[in-house]
Amino acid sequence: MNFIPPIFISHGSPMLMLEPGRAGPAWQALARSLPRPRAILAVSAHWTAMAPAVSAAAPPQTIHDFYGFPEALYDLDYPAPGTPELAAQVAALLPGIHVDARRGLDHGAWSPLRAMYPMADIPVIQFAVMPRESAAAHYQLGRKLRALAQDGVLVLASGGLTHNLGDVVWDAADGIALPHVREFRDAFVDALQRRDLPALFDWQGRMPHARRAHPTAEHLLPLFVALGAAGDDAQAATAFSDFQLGALALDSFVFDSATA
Repeated sequence: MNFIPPIFISHGSPMLMLEPGRAGPAWQALARSLPRPRAILAVSAHWTAMAPAVSAAAPPQTIHDFYGFPEALYDLDYPAPGTPELAAQVAALLPGIHVDARRGLDHGAWSPLRAMYPMADIPVIQFAVMPRESAAAHYQLGRKLRALAQDGVLVLASGGLTHNLGDVVWDAADGIALPHVREFRDAFVDALQRRDLPALFDWQGRMPHARRAHPTAEHLLPLFVALGAAGDDAQAATAFSDFQLGALALDSFVFDSATA
């Protein structure tokens, strides 16, 4: 199978599923730019755990894990098949991982996937993040999953380059960012493109306004899994960059490797 570069997508507000704006077409273009995966391992900010966990439901149910949105959002479904076989591969690479046979797909996974692969014909399982563990620990988990990317599996990390719902400006136009959001985004992307791993791993200490951009870490941690899975020489290419609701940086990245 072909190597498939791992990716990170800032999935933004659930409203992007009804009003895709500029993000939806960008996610569609990103999918077209990649080899077609045999399966997808979705690393979602919306599945948190104390220890590594992978789902194995076949088929996985669509989880509507958001509140206060239009009824039309709750009618959406993403009926992709599951793949217990891929969960078994993950378990072989990460001995002792918890395998959850009932976990479905939360909107961190199915929101971008509805745009990227609207036929829902590629098997999908999920991988949890651990908010109490470090960025470096998630990177190391990703390194252990590299064999999947080399075997035709898309490691799709879904979170947000910034995520503080308390700072959301509901009437802000797309592309407009609060100053601290832009400063954090620019500093983080600069370190990412220079592959400055010490700065990235210590993002809470080194990036401006880090605690305000991410009061909790779960929306950034998926990125480190994808970066690790891409390989030790992987470079980050920006696939999409925008701002939503003033507080949400919608950057997406492809992590490609010269030694795939």
